[in-house]
Amino acid sequence: MTKAIEAALFLHLLGVAVWIGGMVFAHFCLRPALGDLAPQLRLPLWETVFARFFNWVAGSVLVILLTGAFLLVEYGGAHAAWPLHAMAGLGIVMMLIFGHIRFAVFPRIRRAVQAQNWPDGARAVGTVRRLVVVNLVLGIVTIGTAVLSRGI
Repeated sequence: MTKAIEAALFLHLLGVAVWIGGMVFAHFCLRPALGDLAPQLRLPLWETVFARFFNWVAGSVLVILLTGAFLLVEYGGAHAAWPLHAMAGLGIVMMLIFGHIRFAVFPRIRRAVQAQNWPDGARAVGTVRRLVVVNLVLGIVTIGTAVLSRGI
C-alpha cells in the first residue's frame, strides 16, 4: 500500500468518523437530553447545533468524496470490486440526503426560530431526525460493506 493510499484511507475514515459519530451523538445523546426543554429553548439550540455540525459534515463530505474517488481509481476504477462501487453508491445517497437536510430542511428551522413559529420548527427538526436515522442506517451498511468485503 502506497503512502498516498494510506493517507487517503486515513482521511476518508476520519471524515466517516466525524459524520457518523456526530449523527450518533445528536440522535442518541443530544436529542433525548433536549426533550424536556420548552420549544422556545430547544429549537434555537438545535439551530445553533445544526449550524455548527453541518459545517463539519460539509467538510467531511468533501474529504470523503475526494478521498473515495481517489481510492476507487487506485483500486481499479470502473473495474474495481463490487463492494467499492456499493460503498460509493451508498455514500452518494448519504451525501444527497445531507444536502437535502442542509439546504432544504435546515432553512425551515432557521425561519421558524426567527419567526418563533415553534410548531413549524418542531416539524422540521422531526424531518431532520428521520433523515438522520436513514443516513445512520446507510452509514452502518456502508461500514459493514467495507469491513465484511475485505479480501474480495
